[in-house]
Amino acid sequence: MLTTVVFDADETLVDLRPAVTGGLVAVLEQMRRLTPAAAEVTLADLESDWGAVLGEWAAAPVVEIRRAALARSAARAGLRSHLDELAAVFFARRYALTRPFPDVLPALAALRGRWTLGFATNGNSRAERCGLARQFAFERYAHENGLPKKPAPEFFAAVVGASGARAEQVVHVGDNPAHDVVAAQRAGLRAVWLNRLGVARPPGVTPDAELSTVADLPALLARWSGQNESSPVTPAVIW
Repeated sequence: MLTTVVFDADETLVDLRPAVTGGLVAVLEQMRRLTPAAAEVTLADLESDWGAVLGEWAAAPVVEIRRAALARSAARAGLRSHLDELAAVFFARRYALTRPFPDVLPALAALRGRWTLGFATNGNSRAERCGLARQFAFERYAHENGLPKKPAPEFFAAVVGASGARAEQVVHVGDNPAHDVVAAQRAGLRAVWLNRLGVARPPGVTPDAELSTVADLPALLARWSGQNESSPVTPAVIW
């Protein structure tokens, strides 16, 4: 019997892109206030700096990856000594702009009476700073108390442990096919791929269900919970 629904954060519940863009715009404005040399630096440059450092820093906490990207951006205008200041500007603006997608709070309200809800992320979108305070029975964050990032099986073991359920009683919902679907299924959880943009399903990825909005999740879970536990689950696609 299913008992628990655990959600990824960024691009699943949290509309991250506008917040990150707003944070980078604030950084660029501050750089230009600090030195004329920043006039030649563009928003596209700052956006590209994340990709330039991600490979080397992929296993690090997201805060450290962002600082490494900002260090690269600051160096473009000779402002490396202002890294702490620029990081503070970025994170203040990023969190000020971070909000859940419009479909999220109504869906969580519809689910809460029937399901234990959890929040588990590799990123630094703290629930209480993203408009999601007091929405979840438990929260798990990569790199807290040594917890490795998804797709590590230890991450999902921690999620299951926090839920108080068995792995097969937990549904994981997320936007990343590798981290939120394949890795969750390998750990014994059911996996719902939240495909908000309607992109093609990657080869070798077979989620238990695919949705374009979390508004459809209550109906899907109600249908699943009516099935015999030993019955096969037919993958669902709801658009």
